[in-house]
Amino acid sequence: MSDSAAIAQLEAALALQKAAFLKNQNPSVAERKANVGKIPGMVLANRDAIREAMAKDFGAHPTAATDIIEVLGVAGRAAYVLSQIEKWTAVDSREVDANMYGTATGEVRYQPKGVVGNIVPWNFPLDLSLGPLCEMLAAGNRIIIKPSEFTPATGALLAKMIGETFPEDLVTVVNSGLDLSKRFTQLKFNHILYTGNPTVGKLVMGEAAKNLVPVTLELGGKCPAVMTEGSVTAENVGNILGTKMLKNGQMCISVDYVLCPRSDVDTFTQMAEKMFMEKNLADYAVSVDNTGIISERHLNRITKMVADAEEAGVRSVKLGGEAAKENPKRQLPLTLLIDPSRDLSVITEEIFGPILPVIPYDDLASAIDEINAGERPLGLYVFADDVAAANAIIDNTNSGGAAINCAAMQGALPSLGFGGSGNSGMGRHHGIEGFREFSNPRGVFVRQKGNKDMVAAFMPPYAAVGEPLAEAAYKQAMGLA
Repeated sequence: MSDSAAIAQLEAALALQKAAFLKNQNPSVAERKANVGKIPGMVLANRDAIREAMAKDFGAHPTAATDIIEVLGVAGRAAYVLSQIEKWTAVDSREVDANMYGTATGEVRYQPKGVVGNIVPWNFPLDLSLGPLCEMLAAGNRIIIKPSEFTPATGALLAKMIGETFPEDLVTVVNSGLDLSKRFTQLKFNHILYTGNPTVGKLVMGEAAKNLVPVTLELGGKCPAVMTEGSVTAENVGNILGTKMLKNGQMCISVDYVLCPRSDVDTFTQMAEKMFMEKNLADYAVSVDNTGIISERHLNRITKMVADAEEAGVRSVKLGGEAAKENPKRQLPLTLLIDPSRDLSVITEEIFGPILPVIPYDDLASAIDEINAGERPLGLYVFADDVAAANAIIDNTNSGGAAINCAAMQGALPSLGFGGSGNSGMGRHHGIEGFREFSNPRGVFVRQKGNKDMVAAFMPPYAAVGEPLAEAAYKQAMGLA
């Protein structure tokens, strides 16, 4: 579909959903459950098609990873949301001063925002479209999803799946290129979720601000893993490398670099090589478990990062063999870069690929300073036998989320709010935080008829009630009464 046709489709869908929302601004819990409940069956029924689309878009994509994240992960998130909807939608009562307001009540009622737009990235095209959809529907919204142009096969499948499962005035998908993305952010949605990079995130926020549309931005960043003294063990090194190998590093909460005690750097690399040998990963670069890089442009960028570092004299350690000479699947090995200079692109840019810089430090304070000198990351990972020591590192840094003695698992829990801080984003999805992100927390004051209260004290003329009350309150506050 051309961009102009897709833009027309988008504008028509937005008008359709806004009109439908006005007719039903507070769907019942039963309606919301019915809507969320369609998601697990939808993804499970399309499992084989999802596998095929992911492999086509990435060149190579492990079927197990597709199942765990894009199919079962989405179904599990929907199941969790279904188990929580009644709690989340319940009225939240607030304290009321009976001396001032009598028997009046105050409460927060979570109202749907309306029509929510979701701009989805290419790296998790179903998880990040259908996952947030669970909380958006639980909050009572209508949703338009814009997949990435880098995943056309998955985008087309998503449109088919959604079209067969939901009416267009509730959920719909629009597919096309850059012009559609630009137009998407200019429209008067009631909320926009964008997942991507900070540069585009600023543009999204700028366009949305023109219509005062609130945004949730999940923007990634350079997520560090801090190895404390004694933590460079086979288990911990394996966890870091395994996380980096997931999606071949094309994940916003992947480990971007490792801060390692200087005396343990050689041990880290030796353990990394040993792991690949013991797990028979000598040919990992061309194996079925290695996700392809999403495009030739991204492949060339990653290849250049490694070449630039090697030309600058940085020691590199290739793990998993060499890339194929003819590489239609765009697969690459995992490359460790040992102590690269801070002006190289592997340090100044988010890597988003199979490169792992290992940066030595001499004392923990300097490692913390190195983290704090950069932008706030989306994830922070600390490896330590002493959890209290790990918590001290977390308490002295700032990130969207964090994990201790593992990496990226904070993004896997459907109950745990997920999002960034500062340059890595704002707002949350997942769990009750996601439900509230896509809801309007409407404060409601209920005054009973004939209630004996002091409401009249707020209103002129003040001589009879307001002034004596204000004077009495002042004396009490000052300790004079």
